[in-house]
Amino acid sequence: MQLVPRQGGELAEVGAAEQVTEVWLANRRLSEHTRAAYRRDVHAWLAWCASVEREPLRASFLDVNAYARNLESQQLAAATVARKLSGLSSWYDFLVKIRAVDANPVSGADRPFVSRDHSATVGLTPEEVDALLGAAAGKGERTCAMMTVLADLGLRVSELVGLDLEDVGWERGHRTVRFVGKGSKQRRRALTPAAAQALDTYLAVRGDREGPLFMTSTGGRVDRHAIFRLIRRLASEAGIAAAEQLSPHSLRHAFATAARAEGVPLEDVQDAMGHADPRTTRRYDRDRHNLDRDPAYTLAAARARRAQG
Repeated sequence: MQLVPRQGGELAEVGAAEQVTEVWLANRRLSEHTRAAYRRDVHAWLAWCASVEREPLRASFLDVNAYARNLESQQLAAATVARKLSGLSSWYDFLVKIRAVDANPVSGADRPFVSRDHSATVGLTPEEVDALLGAAAGKGERTCAMMTVLADLGLRVSELVGLDLEDVGWERGHRTVRFVGKGSKQRRRALTPAAAQALDTYLAVRGDREGPLFMTSTGGRVDRHAIFRLIRRLASEAGIAAAEQLSPHSLRHAFATAARAEGVPLEDVQDAMGHADPRTTRRYDRDRHNLDRDPAYTLAAARARRAQG
């Protein structure tokens, strides 16, 4: 519904709710991927409200609970349901700000619990990543470059496909890529020698035309769905058992897990991943519950050294 202010700050419905959604999205600094996801989430809620003859502006937390249970009945993961409700909550926060509703009904709803210590993403072992990159090496310069950059830098797929030619450069002796990360933050990462070589080989074929870094045959931007399908196909050819369960995020997951296993400090992995909360990064540290890493041992060893000195 399009909402128009009335005298006294009240609001009237004069159109489609989708128009309000577009106003809300226009007021948020979001990536195009996140914007599209939020749009789908709100439209799904509005469709559900229509199906049960509930006016969205008069919905209560009980309605949101019923909607959440409906999503769960579709066998959606708890994290997926929680994400959809989070987007919906942001939408209602906007409606509260413009005085279309008195309160956010999602804030009082029963949201599913999502453990910060567990990631539902199917990951890859370092050996499986090697096998996938081996399969990519025989599929052309663009495929090899995309997979190597994803694997070596752990980028989000939206960050990869959003790269333009001008985002590749040099800085203080490092070959780098610059991109807009989650939350519209400007970020930069150093390319590994393997990623730089794969990218240079691809660029020699691509040419110096301006535009998307990873182009389709028609000059368009490679989309995230194509990367999704490509990873599964390459994983299948590489003989990876969980090939049909993989996603671009599997390579990001593998990057963080391998980095922590190799002893990279948590804060460095957090910075590389672009995580605002270190608890998000810790989910990828599979060895964090290893008793050999209990700090009690470190303190005891220090005490023993002091006693000897």
